[in-house]
Amino acid sequence: MIVCIAEKPSVARDIAEVLGAKNRKDGYMEGNGYQVTWTFGHLCGLLEPHEYNPAWKAWALSNLPMIPDRFGIRVMNDSGIQKQFKVIESLLVNADEVVNCGDAGQEGELIQRWVLQKALCHSPVKRLWISSLTEEAIREGFSKLKDQSEFQHLYEAGLSRAIGDWLLGMNATRLYTLKYAKNRQVLSIGRVQTPTLALIVNRQLEIENFKPEAYWELKTVYRNTIFSAAKGRFASVEEGTKFLDTVKNSDFTVSDINTKKGNESAPKLFDLTSLQVECNKKYGFSADETLKLIQSLYEKKITTYPRVDTTFLSDDIYPKIPTILKGLKTYELLTTPLLAAKIVKSKKVFDNTKVTDHHAIIPTGVQPTALSDNEKKVFDLVARRFIANFYPDCKVATTTVMGEVDTVEFKVNGKQILEPGWRVVFEKSKNEDEKENEEDEKTLPLFVKDESGPHDPTLGEKWTSPPKAYTEATLLRAMETAGKMIENEELRDAMKDNGIGRPSTRAAIIETLFKRDYVRKERKNLIATNTGIELIQTIQVELLKSAELTGQWEKKLRQVERGEYAAKEFLEELKVLLRQIVFDVKSDNSKIAPSLTTVKNAEIKLGGVCPICGKGHIIKGNSAFGCSRWKEGCNFRKQF
Repeated sequence: MIVCIAEKPSVARDIAEVLGAKNRKDGYMEGNGYQVTWTFGHLCGLLEPHEYNPAWKAWALSNLPMIPDRFGIRVMNDSGIQKQFKVIESLLVNADEVVNCGDAGQEGELIQRWVLQKALCHSPVKRLWISSLTEEAIREGFSKLKDQSEFQHLYEAGLSRAIGDWLLGMNATRLYTLKYAKNRQVLSIGRVQTPTLALIVNRQLEIENFKPEAYWELKTVYRNTIFSAAKGRFASVEEGTKFLDTVKNSDFTVSDINTKKGNESAPKLFDLTSLQVECNKKYGFSADETLKLIQSLYEKKITTYPRVDTTFLSDDIYPKIPTILKGLKTYELLTTPLLAAKIVKSKKVFDNTKVTDHHAIIPTGVQPTALSDNEKKVFDLVARRFIANFYPDCKVATTTVMGEVDTVEFKVNGKQILEPGWRVVFEKSKNEDEKENEEDEKTLPLFVKDESGPHDPTLGEKWTSPPKAYTEATLLRAMETAGKMIENEELRDAMKDNGIGRPSTRAAIIETLFKRDYVRKERKNLIATNTGIELIQTIQVELLKSAELTGQWEKKLRQVERGEYAAKEFLEELKVLLRQIVFDVKSDNSKIAPSLTTVKNAEIKLGGVCPICGKGHIIKGNSAFGCSRWKEGCNFRKQF
């Protein structure tokens, strides 16, 4: 008997249907020589501290660091999980062969391996590795089952991640709670959670402590076109007025016209993060909502595996493209021109070197039915992005016109779309962001070099703006690039190895920050709460809150996954760092600032002495008073 273990009941039903296992049993399906059962979520997990050492049940600084000699796993303490595990365990006793049909990713591999280990599986194990749940994909996957040993590095990476998170989370949370917390409040610290919170807190403090500065811009209108002074901003009104006086009594002369023609490629296919970013921008969906929607589309066989971090397709997908396009019946007006000729195979879309476990998110070609309104929105984004990548480039002309008034230079830029190419795919789905950008893509009048005429100059006062608060879209991008805001797609791809968290876990990290009241949402903006700010300012060990350093850990985990770095070495490094962190915090004899609630009645006077540290002075931010020494660690903050 061949026992197949799927990631959840719905996937097990799909697999059983294809394999002919149609007899329903308690916890599995049977038939045609197969028994198809399932897990759901984490059936097994790492042991709790007291299960390694009874003394570790007590939260005491003397017990830290807690580093087990050998990590063990347990079946989760839930009656439904315990029952399903016993079903799997009983099936494995008589199995001739086992097929791991778990989620085709790092976490899915770990979940299944733990179940097989805990159930003492001694049968040979094969691995089903598919990128969609269509009947065709399942049949093809079973015809090409892989040996489980091929995924050993993937498992080791998942195991290292789980152990690393246990070591840091268990120890750092107890360490900081015991050392600094008041009123039995638990200070929750995590390997990815804390650096993510730090990004939000640091941005918020930058905003609140931002001091706007005035500057002046000189512009002039010539032939209904606004030209800006090439010099840029003026630091004082006197300097700006001097230039205004210079130009207002002379004619404007066009000194140079430079037009460059170029091509613009379609936006890249979606990986999970870019899909979450687009859905947040366009529809306001949270990262978690988007993940659930695209997971549902995957389970309905409409789109491919979603938890991916690549925007490329592998070469073996190329022959399937016409069939997929034909299946997109709703988009026939857009797909018909593509199917009338040979599909172009571009290196911008197909690149085996950029694809590891899975390719980018694309439609499967299965006609969507019975979708919710939000599922329709997500599918439309995926389908249009997919179609656009097989259209020709958009041909554009970018024109820069230079003008001169009595030696003062002015310039204006304009863009003209010569051939829309892939842009026709998005014409009916233009969003507000694109409308805002129309000003940048305006077509300029036809200017002639050396033409001259009257103009209308003005000097306008402007104020510098603070950084923008994070939205889920911009936070996801920051997590992807370890805190560096990178707009260029190529550079962003190069940074992905250093991102914090994995595409599949970032949504859960953000949700955790909400649940623990470290962050709240105001419209689309993510705002750190007083609790979140105090936590980050309490943590003096930079390692625990540095997105860049956490990104380096992530890079090593990816190297473990590729077999380029030993899991044992990664964990040994982490243990050394953990021991150092525990030593440093235990040795900290500084007076940690009390909770804000203890100074809520303190007299707050701008410029006055800080009631917390007694060294800084009170400054005013956008929504709160704070201490001028916040960069040095003083966490005083009071709403007004």
